[in-house]
Amino acid sequence: MPSQEHIPVLAQSFIDGLLTDPDGNYIDATFGRGGHARMMLERLSDKARLLGIDRDPQAVEEGELLSQADTRFRMVHSDFKALDAVIEQVSWQSIHGIAFDLGVSSPQLDQAERGFSFQSDGPLDMRMNPHADQPLSQRLKHVSEKELTQIIRDFGDERFAGRIARAIFNAIRKNELSTTRELENICFHAVPPKARHGSTHPATRTFQALRIWVNDEYGQIDTAIQSAMKHLAPHGRLAVISFHSGEDRRVRDLIEAEVHPCTCPREFPMCVCGRLPSMRWIQKKPIRASEQELAMNPRSRSAMLRIAERIETPEVAI
Repeated sequence: MPSQEHIPVLAQSFIDGLLTDPDGNYIDATFGRGGHARMMLERLSDKARLLGIDRDPQAVEEGELLSQADTRFRMVHSDFKALDAVIEQVSWQSIHGIAFDLGVSSPQLDQAERGFSFQSDGPLDMRMNPHADQPLSQRLKHVSEKELTQIIRDFGDERFAGRIARAIFNAIRKNELSTTRELENICFHAVPPKARHGSTHPATRTFQALRIWVNDEYGQIDTAIQSAMKHLAPHGRLAVISFHSGEDRRVRDLIEAEVHPCTCPREFPMCVCGRLPSMRWIQKKPIRASEQELAMNPRSRSAMLRIAERIETPEVAI
């Protein structure tokens, strides 16, 4: 079982919604430290197969240990954006469920050297795969203040994005930005005094936005969710846990485009575009953590779970 420091969120609802065939083939596209995967294996039969995917080398190490202990499981080191290639690699003829637990994992947040959190001081990195691409410290050297403002606003829903971006650039020019604590301090003092002591720390949305940008998280989500829906067998399930509104809206809209693909004007008495649905909602309204789970795992407070299913045959659009 997963360690106490890594508690998988919405675990029961996630597993119940995903696993429809105990003999089936399933993909955990965000293995993390394997909390959900281990729970899946407990529910699956000896005939079942589970594939884990992650781009974090530490997660891959954990997955390889699990594959040695349970032959039903296989681990692949990859971005989930490459889901098409991964599925082609394993040559599965049918996939009964694909799961995504988006965002950053608890172990990543807790390791100061990864640079994801301002709770402890660390380098400006934020890469899910520390061996690929450029860390945040390098990325910041190649964007304009206008571009950074848009990143913080679009990916963090931060209303003081302009002020924060300006403050970050001033700090870079003065060579006063090299650690997460320095970035946190810049964000704190960039917002108006009245906005510094609310329920959410002033740096939270900026850290979220920069992490999404560094890891191309929205691009990854767009490609992977579309690939997942395409590869599911009839009645196969897609289960996705998101952790903030921007992420959740993206997931919702990607699925909704397959549930209601018709592009005809509403005033038309019948569909003439010919686009038919390939998915149906199992859980459109997000499932959230219970009071009991919140008490055990405060990090589950922002988790939102949506579940959809591939339909057996396209239904006539209404």
